[in-house]
Amino acid sequence: MNPGPLPRVGVLGAAAASLLLVTSCAGQAPDPGSADGEDTRTVETVHGDVDVPEYPTDVVALGWSDAEAALALGVEPVGVSDWLEYGGDGVGPWVDDLVEGDPVQLGTMEPNVEATATLEPDVILDTRSDLSQERYDMLAPVAPVVGPPPGVEITYGTTWQQQTRQVAAALNEEEHGEELVTELEDRFAEMREEHPEFADHTIAVGAYNYDGGYGAHVPGDSRTDLLTDLGFEYDSDLADTADSAFYTDLSSEDVEALDADLTVVFPLAAGAAEELESDPVLQGLDSAQDDRLIVLDDQDLIDAFSSGSAPGVHAALDGIVPLLTEALEQ
Repeated sequence: MNPGPLPRVGVLGAAAASLLLVTSCAGQAPDPGSADGEDTRTVETVHGDVDVPEYPTDVVALGWSDAEAALALGVEPVGVSDWLEYGGDGVGPWVDDLVEGDPVQLGTMEPNVEATATLEPDVILDTRSDLSQERYDMLAPVAPVVGPPPGVEITYGTTWQQQTRQVAAALNEEEHGEELVTELEDRFAEMREEHPEFADHTIAVGAYNYDGGYGAHVPGDSRTDLLTDLGFEYDSDLADTADSAFYTDLSSEDVEALDADLTVVFPLAAGAAEELESDPVLQGLDSAQDDRLIVLDDQDLIDAFSSGSAPGVHAALDGIVPLLTEALEQ
């Protein structure tokens, strides 16, 4: 799955069949809100309180960048979902050196329930997901599912702070999680202080789709939030059209909605950046005419920008802040 728009979907068909197979083979599915063993702890989620083992050892990370969050906290998942199609271990290069084993790839929007059950996890991380009850109900018979924290209302809209803390709560690593959050929040504060000019400009974030169309990322999306956390202002009515999603499609007539003091656009298909450089619709924006259009063409930077995990955000800041500064100097 590439770092682009994801519809809010349920998990149907083969996944449901897999669930029936898993539960029938197991004899009786465990209580979705409990964990085997005597020592448990409770994690609050959008789907209710979930009891997890005090010290999980076999962790499956199914949510968007949950594997990266777990690795940053010192826990290596036995199974992962490769949302951004990294390949290899299914995580970004900024945490790849933390992987020592060979995690099983389990699918993204429709995770392989049977393969997940075969791993016998004692907790499933799904903290950045489509929020659907259907997905939760599919996974819960396998192991306790730690979904997004209460209050998350945008699909895939769990912030990196919420994800870090939620995964830390599931893994009994709260102190470590707070250290990671503080470290990155301090870095944002330092960058805002170093670049007060960011606060004087509006920002828009767009994606170039596989079919040649455009879309806009809105507040609640990790990419847009990264830029507003740097001090930029998101001044657009696009958020109202996203309808509780992190992304909204744009017709060719609406691409002008991406115009702002600074416009950041990235292609979903590798190698498509050249098309953006010559696209008359995009290049017709005032921001493009004023050399304040940034087209991301480095795939590692695009992936880091799209990851939404704390280590991924660190990597994104390394690459994108110099581009922002250069564009504003035009």
